[in-house]
Amino acid sequence: MADPSSYRPKPGQIPDAPGVYKFRDEHRRVIYVGKAKSLRQRLANYFQDLANLHPRTRSMVTTAASVEWTVVNTEVEALQLEYSWIKEFDPRFNVKYRDDKSYPYLAVTMNEEFPRVQVMRGQKKKGVRYFGPYGHAWAIRDTVDLLLRAFPVRTCSAGVFKNAARTGRPCLLGYIGKCSAPCVERVTPEEHRELAEDFCDFMAGRTGTYIRRLERQMADAAEEMEYERAARLRDDIEALKKAMEKSAVVLADATDADLIALAEDELEAAVQIFHVRGGRVRGQRGWVTDKVEAVTSGDLVEHALQQLYGEESGDAVPKEVLVPALPEPLEPVQEWLTERRGANVSLRIPQRGDKKALMETVARNAQQSLVLHKTKRASDLTTRSRALEEIAAALDLDGAPLRIECYDISHLQGDDVVASMVVFEDGLARKSEYRRFQIKGFEGQDDVRSMHEVITRRFRRYLADKEKTGEWAVDEETGEVSADNGLTEEDGRPKRFAYPPQLVVVDGGQPQVAAAQKALDELGIDDIAVCGLAKRLEEVWVPGDDDPVILPRTSEGLYLLQRVRDEAHRFAITYQRAKRAKRFKAGPLDAVPGLGDARKQTLIKHFGSVKKLRSATIDQICEVPGIGRKTAEAIVVALARAAPAAPAVNTATGEIMEEEEPVTAGSSEERRGQET
Repeated sequence: MADPSSYRPKPGQIPDAPGVYKFRDEHRRVIYVGKAKSLRQRLANYFQDLANLHPRTRSMVTTAASVEWTVVNTEVEALQLEYSWIKEFDPRFNVKYRDDKSYPYLAVTMNEEFPRVQVMRGQKKKGVRYFGPYGHAWAIRDTVDLLLRAFPVRTCSAGVFKNAARTGRPCLLGYIGKCSAPCVERVTPEEHRELAEDFCDFMAGRTGTYIRRLERQMADAAEEMEYERAARLRDDIEALKKAMEKSAVVLADATDADLIALAEDELEAAVQIFHVRGGRVRGQRGWVTDKVEAVTSGDLVEHALQQLYGEESGDAVPKEVLVPALPEPLEPVQEWLTERRGANVSLRIPQRGDKKALMETVARNAQQSLVLHKTKRASDLTTRSRALEEIAAALDLDGAPLRIECYDISHLQGDDVVASMVVFEDGLARKSEYRRFQIKGFEGQDDVRSMHEVITRRFRRYLADKEKTGEWAVDEETGEVSADNGLTEEDGRPKRFAYPPQLVVVDGGQPQVAAAQKALDELGIDDIAVCGLAKRLEEVWVPGDDDPVILPRTSEGLYLLQRVRDEAHRFAITYQRAKRAKRFKAGPLDAVPGLGDARKQTLIKHFGSVKKLRSATIDQICEVPGIGRKTAEAIVVALARAAPAAPAVNTATGEIMEEEEPVTAGSSEERRGQET
């Protein structure tokens, strides 16, 4: 636990100006980001008697080891920079809302020649119109199914569209009138785009005008005795009205607004958002968060606004945002929302009428969401805490191991020997920190030597990064240890191996544990605990003990160690299988330097098979586009070296089998993987 006075800035050093500040821990990891109208006044609040601080603030300042700040011109700039840094550094002491699900949107791809209506999740794309979010994907499909009768817009994938264009036959929706079939040129691109724009206008809330237009067209068709056309228009109107009934009118005057409500207790908070467009509820979403910092309801609203509109612009930010409490100060947030929209945005608390009644409904949803979340999460939080405490007690650690790293070795009869490193923080997997290793120090099967090599390589990197920080360099005049930011990259994020664990777990028994401990001893590391989990009896081994530590079968600590070990095993064997598959797929053309996958495929397509390519001359190979004479000569040499001794024979029929050799090595996924 650090003493905040040890890193408190000197008087007068902090500017009395707007800005954003960062607290970092002893490993230079950013643990908290905040903004202030006056940096001097705000930071002074952190460096007072610890007894006067909120418990969460006290925990943060005693975890931190340094503080730094950036001055900006206005509070709006501070708000924007705070949002960017929270998103970039993911500080552990900042409120971060977690989506309770990945919400689906109804999307219209207006950036394509023939716009397509589809369900989309995840990151929004430029040139695509989004409507929602919806609670369920089936709700989108029901709505689209009703609207396609009046707006027969394309819904098929690119592959189906191209196939229909090639064959000249539309899909089933084209035959039953729910697609205008632009794939077979029943409509022009311009006519189809107009249909898509009408669809978007209807979904955006401009429903009355369109229905009145259809009613006039129906009346004109009936007057001209075009009864079949009139009947079709009548059915279209009924379908549109049925789709509109699925979202009842909640606010008059075609109001566009977002309503945000909170439900909170001392530890957690839930947020519910209703998106009202054209007076109708078009979407709903909810978030939950742990209150890891001392925050008011206004602060929670401000964080929700940042997450909700931080990546949005234009009409995605409504004219009106109704909230249960206003951020303090209000003006910078309101100005920021106005910048995002490009027009004035009203941020206020509803006082009476329909809007207040709807806000009460949103608040009830937030309360129910919090109750449901606590029901699902309470046992999980309690269990994880108990598991870490049990591990600490069983291994006689100074504190709960908040970061655990587990290592496993995998191979197939001594071939393709690899290792994995998985990381659990606070009892949860942190997959962005996973690493994998190829064993390079020797050939063959030796799990103990492999474990020693992996632990040595991982912590040698840690020591190298630690040395770069200057932590071991002492100022000759003051005797103080320097602390620059060498543990971080230039963008401030921790380097890959810069953050040490409190506990190293190895998959194996006494020999593997001894190898891991020996590696740490050789590197001079004495502040990291080591244990091993043997599969046979699930015994926990610690260095230097002849007898294992036996945890009860019902122990939550044992269950957590098993999960960590199993995850390391899964990650290792996945990598090992990928390497083995890559090796098995290797073909003779892989030995040709500079010959990539695209030119390999071109060669095989040109000659038909590797066998025919092997019989080709250098001049014939040079005829292939992209293949020069030097490359052709290298291909001939590589194929000659890999020539089979005798043709393959089908033993059942006696038939000589055609030679089809693989031409590519590895998969795109394998090539993209991180390898250490």
